[in-house]
Amino acid sequence: MAEPGSREWLIYRGVGEPHDGIRALPKPPPWRDFDGRPLVAAAPDADSTSTRRLGAFRHIAEMHRPSAEELEIINAALYLRRPLLVTGSPGTGKSTLAHAVAHELRLGRVLHWPIVSRTTLGDGLYHYDAIARLQDTQIAASGRAAGATPGTAPGGIGSYLRLGPLGTALLPTPVPRVLLIDELDKSDIDLPNDLLNVLEEGEFTIPELERIAEREPEVEVLTDDGQQVSIRDGRVRCHAFPFVVLTSNGERDFPAPLLRRCIHLELSRPDPERLATVVRAHLGDELARVGEDLISRFFDRSRTEQLATDQLLNAIYLTHHAEPLTRDRLADMLIRRLDRPR
Repeated sequence: MAEPGSREWLIYRGVGEPHDGIRALPKPPPWRDFDGRPLVAAAPDADSTSTRRLGAFRHIAEMHRPSAEELEIINAALYLRRPLLVTGSPGTGKSTLAHAVAHELRLGRVLHWPIVSRTTLGDGLYHYDAIARLQDTQIAASGRAAGATPGTAPGGIGSYLRLGPLGTALLPTPVPRVLLIDELDKSDIDLPNDLLNVLEEGEFTIPELERIAEREPEVEVLTDDGQQVSIRDGRVRCHAFPFVVLTSNGERDFPAPLLRRCIHLELSRPDPERLATVVRAHLGDELARVGEDLISRFFDRSRTEQLATDQLLNAIYLTHHAEPLTRDRLADMLIRRLDRPR
C-alpha cells in the first residue's frame, strides 16, 4: 500500500516511456466490475495515427509531464473505470491525451469515434449492411434460376455486420481498450443522453443477431480494427471497461446524468515550455530552436486570443522552408485568432 501523498499509486505517470503499469491496476469497485466472456485478443499495435498525434520525434523530446492534478484525474478515471471528459480550448492536447495513455500503458491502437451533428449511438456501436446482403442473395438466386455455374454463395449475416469504435471498445478484452470520442459537443442534442446506458452498463445488444441466436448462437463479425471476433447470442459485454476519453471544446453544456458518470479534466492553455516540447516532438530540436521567437509570440498572443497549437506547428514548418523575407508575413497568415471573424 502506498503511503499518503505517494505517487506510487499512479498507473499512468505521464513519462512518455512505455511500461506495463496497467497490470498493477487493482480490481474495479464492485459497481464497475464487468464479467464479459469469452475474452478476445488484446488490441492490435498502435497505428500511424498515434505517431501523428504524439510526434515523430517524441523519442528525442522530453515529453510534457502532466501536472500532479492532471495525473490524479487521469488515474482516477483508470481506477474507477469511468469515462474521462476532457475540456479546453482547441489545440490544448485533448485528443492527444488518449494516444499518450495508450502509448505509455501499451494498450495498442486507439479507437477513434469522431462526432458530427448527424452522429447517432448506432454509428458507434455497429453497422449492418442489409441492402448489400439482400443484393448478394438476389444475385445468387438469379444465377441459380438461369442455370449458371454456381459462384460464390452469399456469406452469413456476420459478413455484413461490422462493429464501430464504441462497439469494439466494449468487447471482452483482458486489458482496457482506449476509445477517443472526439468533439462530443458537436453532436445532436440526444447523443450524450443516448450514451448513458451503454457507458453505465458496459454492454449492448445487436438485435439482428439476437433474432437468430437460437439457431446460430455464435456469429463471426468484423471489428473496427478489421479483425474477426465471435459474438454470442447477439450480446457484447466488456470484461475490462475501456479507457474512454470524451473531448469537448466547450461549445455546449452536457446533461447532469452524463457529467455524473464522468471524471472531468480541464486542460489549461499551454505555457512556453510545453509549446516548445510539442514542437520538438513533432519537428525536432533544430526547428524548435529556429522557431523560438514564433513560440514566444504565439504564447503572448494566446493570452488574449484563441489560438490552436497546430497553427504554431504549421507556421514553424512552413517558415523554415520559405524565404526569410516572407517569414513573419507567413507566420501571421497561419496564426490567426479563432474567436473572431476574419
